[in-house]
Amino acid sequence: MLFITQTALELGFMYALVSMALFLSYRVLDIADLTTDGAFVLGMAVSVSLAAAGHPFLAIPAAMAAGACAGFVTAFLQTRMGVPSILAGIITNTGLYTVNLMAMGWSSNVNLLKQQTIFTIFKKTGIGGDWYEFILAAVVTVLAGIFIIWFLRTRLGLSIRATGDNRDMVRASSINPAVTVTVGLCIANALTALSGAVVGQLQKSADINGGTGIVVVGLACLIIGETVVGRGTVRRGVVAVVVGSVIYRFIYAVVLKTKVVPIECLKLMTAIIVALAIAAPSLRAWAALKRRKLAARQKGGR
Repeated sequence: MLFITQTALELGFMYALVSMALFLSYRVLDIADLTTDGAFVLGMAVSVSLAAAGHPFLAIPAAMAAGACAGFVTAFLQTRMGVPSILAGIITNTGLYTVNLMAMGWSSNVNLLKQQTIFTIFKKTGIGGDWYEFILAAVVTVLAGIFIIWFLRTRLGLSIRATGDNRDMVRASSINPAVTVTVGLCIANALTALSGAVVGQLQKSADINGGTGIVVVGLACLIIGETVVGRGTVRRGVVAVVVGSVIYRFIYAVVLKTKVVPIECLKLMTAIIVALAIAAPSLRAWAALKRRKLAARQKGGR
């Protein structure tokens, strides 16, 4: 049980960065950004490739910069080329497949054998004992969360939040929504790439298909966290994504350990959970309407 808890905490904090990115793009900007899968692999590919070249620390900001570039392309397609947000994400994600292969030296996977990673270097400090991986992952995620909370309170951050609420009002206030959308998507995809970079160095490998379905998992963690913590302030949203990611990874680890659900069905179960959670408001409204109709029918029959 201790091993399951430790694994859930480690992976929960690492993958919480993806949910944090989706919180920024999906909740704050109100944009369905499908660049996530490709940006995650991009961060992983850049990080592992640079770590293999002997630069594990440089790999982290380099991966974030690469993710920000992917977000810029998606934003450019939306704001300058008039491509709908969903299609823009799909187009960028498709192009990133080749870019990711290029970053990995035209190989479908890259492995770190005896090369140093940020985790092996941190382990030598002796901090945290067996929990050193969790401590490092928690530090990275907490710093990212603090940055998001701080940034969304700045003038530019408030403009990004206003863009998600009412783009026409922002335009009427002499704020260019193209700029706010671009900055928001660049930061979101930088966070996604950061998650891929950390996971890649932990696993000591990068795979071209390593990000398949990550956007669904990220949404599941976001929705689970909002169900537990609630929605409201930015701080609550950031806490919610971390809590939701840890809960999801704990459930995932328990299911794998107990084999209650076949491992082949986990993606399907995740998709069903996300669909039901997103549709929950409509389902509640439908149920309330049915109850009112039934009550009116019973009252009229008296």
